[in-house]
Amino acid sequence: MLSCVKPAVFCIFLSVGTFSCVAESITRIACVGDSITYGATIRDRVKNCYPMVLGGLLGEEYSVRNFGVNGATLLKKGDKPYWELKAFKEVSEFNPNVVIIKLGTNDTKPQNWSKAGTEYEANLRSMITHFQKLPAKPSIYLCLPVPVYQTRWGINEKTLAADLIPTIKKVAQDAKLTVVDLYTALSGKPEMFPDKIHPNAVGAKLMAKTVFSVLRRKY
Repeated sequence: MLSCVKPAVFCIFLSVGTFSCVAESITRIACVGDSITYGATIRDRVKNCYPMVLGGLLGEEYSVRNFGVNGATLLKKGDKPYWELKAFKEVSEFNPNVVIIKLGTNDTKPQNWSKAGTEYEANLRSMITHFQKLPAKPSIYLCLPVPVYQTRWGINEKTLAADLIPTIKKVAQDAKLTVVDLYTALSGKPEMFPDKIHPNAVGAKLMAKTVFSVLRRKY
């Protein structure tokens, strides 16, 4: 996984001639997602994926890690459930203060949505609850997925716009969570999607700026 910042350590003077080393306060941010979060197809992905760019925008007091996995679904009955991946365990071990969830694009594939699409809402609520129970009691942000400019690999705009996005909005409203609207931010920008599904470095930068604009209201 990628880490934008390594926890720093500094020494403070306590009393007569004594010092103590104290870990600097770092806000840990976990970016949970699929290949779009991972940065698939982006040139120099490690540097230009949206989580890394976000870390640069936030600065040294934040540790932003990329937990995106190619092909991952939020659906537990999907063809690659995030729940069963190593990254899911690693997010919990990271014990983040903030979790940004961007999962759903792969769920729109017919083999996933037709089989278990009605369970997306319950599965999303379960993931939120899981992360909220971590020791750090993180704030959870839900991302609306970026647009699909052409049906590929089964990923399609129709299911994304008509079913997925309304479900995410409903869950966010019920759970009183903040939504990050990546869909609107990247709509009308097909030039940022060379393969019509994954944003390029310019698109990833816009994603990072959109997330940053939401986070800075609180952090």
